[in-house]
Amino acid sequence: MTTNMSPNTTRLMNVLLAPIVSEKSTMVAEKNEQVAFRVIQDATKAEIKAAVELLFKVEVESVQVLNVKGKAKRFGRFTGRRSNVRKAYVCLKPGQEINFAEAQ
Repeated sequence: MTTNMSPNTTRLMNVLLAPIVSEKSTMVAEKNEQVAFRVIQDATKAEIKAAVELLFKVEVESVQVLNVKGKAKRFGRFTGRRSNVRKAYVCLKPGQEINFAEAQ
């Protein structure tokens, strides 16, 4: 099976890693019509916007991005470090929504 997806389209398919489902992200979704995603480390705001519009067929108003530094943790006598995470808060235009329960 061959697909005629451009390299740019394949990049956009890999930008979003997972939706963030937590109390904070649910509260933000209800209050500000925003959705939170984990994204790859080198993703830009324009790429995130294009990826959400491509995958979920919604209109995006704006994107805020933040980097969360990984914590240093101890495992018995060994020290380790959690990996850094890049998050994106995607603000949808009025009337748009993403329902993850239906997507499956």
